Amino acid sequence: MQKYYAVRRGKTPGIYLTWPECKAQVDGFAGARYKSFTDKAQAEAFLNGKDSYNATKSPKKAAKSKVSNIDDFDVVIYTDGGSRNHGNFKGGHVKTSDKAAWAYHINNKGQTYEGTGGEFGATNNRMEIMALIQSIIRLNDLKINKQNAIFVLDSQYVLNAITKNWLNGWKKRGYKKADGSVPVNIELWKELDKLLPTIPNKTFEWTKGHATNVGNNRVDELLNETMDQM
Repeated sequence: MQKYYAVRRGKTPGIYLTWPECKAQVDGFAGARYKSFTDKAQAEAFLNGKDSYNATKSPKKAAKSKVSNIDDFDVVIYTDGGSRNHGNFKGGHVKTSDKAAWAYHINNKGQTYEGTGGEFGATNNRMEIMALIQSIIRLNDLKINKQNAIFVLDSQYVLNAITKNWLNGWKKRGYKKADGSVPVNIELWKELDKLLPTIPNKTFEWTKGHATNVGNNRVDELLNETMDQM
């Protein structure tokens, strides 16, 4: 399916047909604004419209959802995880030969940084946590962890643990759920718990996966490239 990358603010604003072309226009450009679409008319409309990090929703839902403005943040981080699970259904068993990967895309005032990695036999949820962990480690390495940051994820699993204080609840109970059971991927949750305080000014926001969000589509592309190479 053909994608249209609309660059509203960049070196040369316009519509581009590939990610490398789009990236060339926004790399190093402070306050860059860009987004991908599967419809050229929507891409053209974006060039004169308002930007947000939420995927397009119906008017009724959009009025109730949180929408953040790109100008409010110094650093924008997209993370994603994926698994080619042969269980054939949500929650199905993952085989040791199944490929899985994580990826992140960081935009700091127009400068972009990316990372990805793979693992055999891992679940999608495990990769979602890994992506966030690795992005925070990179922010610290770049020494931009003190800047105002927004993390954009399509994983309710990870977001709920943070925004609904599930992680804090598990920690207070010795990293156990209310029923006494140990959360899956507990070692990663513990690592994330230690890393989150290193980003003092942070916002978390959900975006619909595999839709019109260029950052989300980019990390999905990265992790799939990783799995293709495994």
